[in-house]
Amino acid sequence: MKRIIISSCALLLAFTACNRPSSQQTKSAEPEQFTPVEHTFKALPYAYDALEPYIDAQTMELHYSKHHRGYYNKFMDAVKGTELEHKPMALIFKTISTQNWSVRNNSGGYYNHTLFWANMAPNGAGMPSADLIAAIDKSFGSLDNFKEAFANKAKTQFGSGWAWLVLKNDGSLAVSSTQNQDNPLMDVAEVKGKPLLTLDVWEHAYYLKYQNKRAEYVDNFWNIVNWDEVNKRYEAAKN
Repeated sequence: MKRIIISSCALLLAFTACNRPSSQQTKSAEPEQFTPVEHTFKALPYAYDALEPYIDAQTMELHYSKHHRGYYNKFMDAVKGTELEHKPMALIFKTISTQNWSVRNNSGGYYNHTLFWANMAPNGAGMPSADLIAAIDKSFGSLDNFKEAFANKAKTQFGSGWAWLVLKNDGSLAVSSTQNQDNPLMDVAEVKGKPLLTLDVWEHAYYLKYQNKRAEYVDNFWNIVNWDEVNKRYEAAKN
């Protein structure tokens, strides 16, 4: 009788151990921790006509005050009163595949345009840093090769979208394109990483001036790239 009791206790203990949540399971059940942020609509860092003759003032005004503002307003409406309202954008993008279309499209439109304005400057600004040039040479062979690869992504993106220079998780650089308002921070991106440089190839970004000549718009982009900003993004992304 004593042996039966011991065996039963042993079975009970084994059953309890097998069904007890592991430390990993317990950890995943904990609520996500993050520092709340305020999503704001930033002022354009230059005048509407500052990028002429490469991007005209009318396009800039409509693009910024109507399109970008519209994405921001719709994003704020979509997340109001939810856990996303004060969640950092990178964390929203990390699980964007679980969000509805309004959150996905408008969060991307809001974020992508903010980066786009920042990585342009009147007459351009600076040059790629020595560290960034070294990384570009390692990944593409030369700065000219990178520009050609990036431009090709922009010119051949079917329909609306964006071209990107991305720092991947393995430390290498890559160029990619995304449809609509997607970006490389999203879990749905084919090429994932931290965006360093982007070009908007939606028609509203260039059609008033260039009409159907997207290639000319892309080629002129290099005249207004803010390399100082790209360098800062690269240094921050490495850390």
